[in-house]
Amino acid sequence: MKLPVIFATLLATAGFGAVSADATKVDYQDIFDLEYAAAPEVAPDGKSVVYERHSMDIMTDSGRSNIWTVNMDGTEHRPLLSGKANFRMPRFSPDGKRLAYVSTVEGKAQIYVRWLDTGQTARVTDLERGPNALSWSPDGTQIAFTMFVPKSGKPLFTLPPKPQGAEWAGNAKVIDKVTYRADGAGYLPQGYTHVFVVPADGGTPRQVTSGDYNYGGVVSWMPDSKSVLLSANRSENWQMNPRESEVYALSLTDGNLTQLTNRVGPDAGPQISPDGKMIAYVGFDDKGLSSQNSQLYVMATDGSGVKTLTPDLDRNVDDYQWGEDGKGLYYSFDDHGTRHVGYVSLSGAGRKITGKVGGTSISRPYTSGDFKAGPDGRVVITLGRSDRPADLAVVDRLGRVTPITALNEDVFGHKKMATVEELNFDASAGGQPIQAWLMKPADFDASKKYPMILEIHGGPHAAYGPDFAIEDQLYAANGYVVLYVNPRGSTSYGEDFANLIHHNYPSSDYDDLMDAVNLVLGKGFVDPDQMYVTGGSGGGVLTAWIVGKTDRFRAAVVAKPVINWTSFVLTADFSPYFAKYWFPDMPWNAQEHYWKHSPLSLVGNVKTPTMLLTGENDYRTPISETEQYYQALKLQGVDSVMVRIPLSGHGIANKPSNLIQKVGNILAWFKNHSLEAAKD
Repeated sequence: MKLPVIFATLLATAGFGAVSADATKVDYQDIFDLEYAAAPEVAPDGKSVVYERHSMDIMTDSGRSNIWTVNMDGTEHRPLLSGKANFRMPRFSPDGKRLAYVSTVEGKAQIYVRWLDTGQTARVTDLERGPNALSWSPDGTQIAFTMFVPKSGKPLFTLPPKPQGAEWAGNAKVIDKVTYRADGAGYLPQGYTHVFVVPADGGTPRQVTSGDYNYGGVVSWMPDSKSVLLSANRSENWQMNPRESEVYALSLTDGNLTQLTNRVGPDAGPQISPDGKMIAYVGFDDKGLSSQNSQLYVMATDGSGVKTLTPDLDRNVDDYQWGEDGKGLYYSFDDHGTRHVGYVSLSGAGRKITGKVGGTSISRPYTSGDFKAGPDGRVVITLGRSDRPADLAVVDRLGRVTPITALNEDVFGHKKMATVEELNFDASAGGQPIQAWLMKPADFDASKKYPMILEIHGGPHAAYGPDFAIEDQLYAANGYVVLYVNPRGSTSYGEDFANLIHHNYPSSDYDDLMDAVNLVLGKGFVDPDQMYVTGGSGGGVLTAWIVGKTDRFRAAVVAKPVINWTSFVLTADFSPYFAKYWFPDMPWNAQEHYWKHSPLSLVGNVKTPTMLLTGENDYRTPISETEQYYQALKLQGVDSVMVRIPLSGHGIANKPSNLIQKVGNILAWFKNHSLEAAKD
């Protein structure tokens, strides 16, 4: 949706700085105009694809998803389901004549089925809560889905009756679950996620799983349409074993649940082969490391004959699907900062299809993206590029990539975009190869001196790459060179590289970042007196660590950080996971270790002007972490400010205006502490 003049004026008066009069530059208003493709589904005949077309709604300050269709040759690109409501999760019926999807067109999210030849649509459900993981039965008569089911607990205490007309505070909230709140969801209601089936032409959904367990993720039908495959964590003390899960077969006739896998570690995402004889799934043997790669497995339908198809792939298998002939599987994985699609046969022979997947993480250049293989061997991907969010592209059997949409030419076609250069060097601490990227402003001139922003990714087990990032494009449009690095601990370089920071974070990842800075300084076009640093989440941790170790940056923005590992483990939403996999023991048993790696331990060294920036509803890195550091900086007399983003959890970019506020405040802080500002 295009940005009206009134909103552009508001941006200029709200502290973001004037909206640029140069129409060739990327600007804040472009955030509301962005679109990207995601979740492609190839029609059973292989001639067309439907996908989610994501855009921004300026009136509701939120993202919007519509369903569009396009032929595999790029023709007949048109809306299938669109409007002010959200339309998502398109799923073709087995015969390709109908399309199931989820929409909020009538208020609450419901499942609908559309007949593609006539456009007639039926509402299939009347649900109180949103459905997920839609899956058609092979005979086309039923649709499986997952949904949260509340479970009321017996209160510890009940208030006596209040007098008529009295206004009391209400009942106390009693919490007894280990994980009682989650970022983006808030305080969690009592209940569990279960599997349901509903007739495809409408009717009453039937809950087919039971018990105090969560059944999330993929639901795969067996060929007889009488049973399904699913995964769940039903282990003893499952709340304290967050990575554990097994694959099960569930009979819809008698409710019998048969466990098919059995090991310490996750087994998930089961998918039945086209001939119904084998089950594919992903998982790993849990070694207690903070970063572990899922591998792709197959087994017989009774759980026997387990075989890994990717034993030599030292990368995490992400999404996957069976080939049409059942002789192998397509899968995605990240390698050296980019997402790839590969194919592996049941004998273990494999090939890489493309490394051009990406573009669905629009704020920062994280590896991302979706794919779907068609019946003829062509693969539809979300295309990753540094100057555009994701479009759809088709990859043929020879690996040739042909874009079939152009969603952002109206926004960026007339603009000068920043360019991205790859950097590679050996770490000074340990000698490991390190990969980085340098984003240069449009019309870059190597004879000039530029200010530079070191922008650090979160995770810490995640990866940046040469993908689109509106935040970095905005920094570059304001004249900054932007450096981003995959230091040790990053994914897509193998388990050993990722686990160099296991129980040792932050540590020499700091040295990797400084090595990258020194490398760029050696090129001669960055002003060493005009360097700035920022990062979010794990990048916020490292930013706070950096200003505790060096004064070489003029200013810093520490976004949604962890400052004190003890308080983090005891207040973050997934406390059991962090305590078990990120640390050698509980805080009270290893306090010296927790403190040694806490940025708060270095606050006495900080002299760099530092902004703290966090969402007020952040439960992943709670804002209490930010508040601790802010107060500590003030007590130290450090020039500091705390920016609290309203109505935001950990994902600040989830609301377009909050993404604008994030970037605008960062740029304003750096400008206020620039060399030019110091001269005024």
